[in-house]
Amino acid sequence: MYFLGLGIVLLLLKWQEIGPVAEWSWWTVLAPFALAVVWWTWADWSGYTKRKAMERDDQRKQDRINRHLEAIGQKPRDARRR
Repeated sequence: MYFLGLGIVLLLLKWQEIGPVAEWSWWTVLAPFALAVVWWTWADWSGYTKRKAMERDDQRKQDRINRHLEAIGQKPRDARRR
C-alpha cells in the first residue's frame, strides 16, 4: 500500500511539474506501481495476505469472547496463555 501511495504522489508531482520530480524520467516515477504489483503478487503467492486476515479474525474473535466474559463478571483469558 505504501508503494501505491508513493506512486500516486510521484505521479501527481510529475504531472504538475513540481520540484525535482518534474525532471525525473517516467520510468522512475512509475516504478512504485510496478513494485506494488510485485509486492501484492508475492503476498498472495506466499500466503502472507491470508495469514494476516486470519490473525485479524482470530483477534476479533478473542476480543469478542473477552467482552462477553467481562459482561458476565468473569476474568477474560489472556490470548497468549493458551
